[in-house]
Amino acid sequence: MQGGIQKVLSHGGVLKNAVLQHIRLVNPVVRPLLFPRYESVASARMEEHGFESTTIADILKAKGKSADGSWLWCATEDTVYDAVKSMTQHNVGALVVVKPGEQKSIAGIITERDYLRKIIVQGRSSKSTKVGDIMTEENKLITVTPDTKVLKAMQLMTDNRIRHIPVIDDKEMIGMVSIGDVVRAVVSEHREELDRLNAYIHGGY
Repeated sequence: MQGGIQKVLSHGGVLKNAVLQHIRLVNPVVRPLLFPRYESVASARMEEHGFESTTIADILKAKGKSADGSWLWCATEDTVYDAVKSMTQHNVGALVVVKPGEQKSIAGIITERDYLRKIIVQGRSSKSTKVGDIMTEENKLITVTPDTKVLKAMQLMTDNRIRHIPVIDDKEMIGMVSIGDVVRAVVSEHREELDRLNAYIHGGY
């Protein structure tokens, strides 16, 4: 997955530059014949749409408030067994951990990796260990805001080798996105940009 992310990060810009270079290299005399409108119009359109404009808020909106993974949480006093059971039932790899009785007050995050490293490998009991004992605590969390660009979130996840990242707004937890959510958003954005470039080349603008 990490290798795939790096390819998406690197090839998107290369692809864009290659297409734009092709447009710029066309003979200025022939260009008006090939392209019904001038390059300045296309540049304005491309700037308006822009590469890498998708934000985390767009991902959360697409997922919806009831989507699995956006609003799933457990409390610090829950057992690790119950947390892992919830992950399995909802087919997610992480849960936000909140303080007892404070659903939007984030205390940390627990992931499948925490379970494997701190319970299975160490031979501890998931039924007697509390989530608060093995979670990644709030002060060590990598987080994003709704305004964070998707590519920035992808870079944070790649650099820190994490697959889930909480979304915080005004110090409150409003959702969580996974590496899968981010990759899908980037691929979708580049696909749309390619469609716009193709439409321009064929006189759609």
